[in-house]
Amino acid sequence: MPLSLLIANRFRQSQKTSGYMSFMSFSSIAGIGLGCFVLITLLSIMNGFERELTQKLLSVIPHGEIYSVSDKGIQNWRSLQRDIQSDERVSTVTPFTQITGLIQSKAQLKPVALSGIELTSANRQLLSLAVKPEAFERLAQSKYGVILGTAIAEELDVGVGDSLDLLIPQPDMQSVRITAPKRIKIEIVGLLSLGGEADAKLGFVNLAMASEELDVTHGAKGLRVTLHDPFLAREVIRQYGYYFEQAVYMSDWTITHGHIFQDIQLVRTVVYIVLTLVIAVACFNVISTLVMAVKAKQSAIAILISMGATPQFIQRIFLIQGLTNGFIGTAIGTLLAVLMVPQLSSSIAWLERTLGVKMLSSDIYFIDFLPTEMQRGDIIVTVAIGMTLSVLASIYPARRAARVQPAEALH
Repeated sequence: MPLSLLIANRFRQSQKTSGYMSFMSFSSIAGIGLGCFVLITLLSIMNGFERELTQKLLSVIPHGEIYSVSDKGIQNWRSLQRDIQSDERVSTVTPFTQITGLIQSKAQLKPVALSGIELTSANRQLLSLAVKPEAFERLAQSKYGVILGTAIAEELDVGVGDSLDLLIPQPDMQSVRITAPKRIKIEIVGLLSLGGEADAKLGFVNLAMASEELDVTHGAKGLRVTLHDPFLAREVIRQYGYYFEQAVYMSDWTITHGHIFQDIQLVRTVVYIVLTLVIAVACFNVISTLVMAVKAKQSAIAILISMGATPQFIQRIFLIQGLTNGFIGTAIGTLLAVLMVPQLSSSIAWLERTLGVKMLSSDIYFIDFLPTEMQRGDIIVTVAIGMTLSVLASIYPARRAARVQPAEALH
């Protein structure tokens, strides 16, 4: 064992005889450990929300859309679909026609955005997390069938098999007169269960029916693009949108639902800043502990210097002491987080059942549980923060110890 490490260990053991110094040392270790534990836990929760956003919400919400300005739809959209599909960044390209209108059940009206889609295997796979397979089978057999969001169905007090009226506004470009909306009888063949605002306004119908009712003569209003990496949506959509021969609108999920991801990133940044400051405050106790240790060990330091110890050797002794406190606190906090974070979701669910409360309501958020995903990078960064701040906190007391004058200390 190196001599500096041996002496630092003995100095730490001698601190146990002093109640105050022992308390200060314990509080510094506890503060660093608590900061590391909370930092890893909250970052894991943010990772969980980001995972659910990517895997669940974006499985129903298209990554990007290109749709025509003209009411007649996209011209020659099948060849355009093949061109975009050949891009390695693109997962699927599907045609769609959007119907925006009102759903009426008895005296109740609800606004709704119904997406007319092709019932291909690609669409079924994308929507498998939110829609049951049998709903697609019933939709394929019913021209005027609709897969409706569960929140809309609950508010209208309807279910699978019930009939509703779909009111589609009819704009009159020739005059300012208000015309009667087109009324279509539709039947609920399945429910969309995604959570949050999506269940309160979204639904799916057959592409052919949607295009027919909106007089889209080209067969589809636009194309929806799903990417392997959703964060490339803005770049890819604009790249292809500018090359369309006809006038088109371009949209991507960062415009329609990007605020959710931005909120997650904002919280992640705030968590990093706040909990790094918490660890830094805990490291002030390391400074206090080492300053008192230097004061208490002045005679021993003076003897070591008289025996030929260099200032660098003395500094290493107290740097090792501070680093030891930081290592113990960081190790305890990280270990607790590694053990507890994987059980956090089930623990919160048990607590909700026990107390009869709901911490995350699916009426507000796009999920109704607390997701977690621990990443190795977050653990490494947290450990690096704890150890770095511990070393920085030890520099001043170590330099002070190296400046001890043997003559004055032994007087």
